[in-house]
Amino acid sequence: MSDYKQMYFAMFNAVSNAIEILQKAQQAGEDAYIEDACKELMPPDAEHAD
Repeated sequence: MSDYKQMYFAMFNAVSNAIEILQKAQQAGEDAYIEDACKELMPPDAEHAD
């Protein structure tokens, strides 16, 4: 008979790893978006304001 407990834990670990990868990718995308949006809101440098 199959060891369903072992199979369940293997699947659970794989799903947990996938979720962690997706969360990191989402966070990186959000950080890039915020960084880009902040550049648009920043006033130009004083030396370029001639």
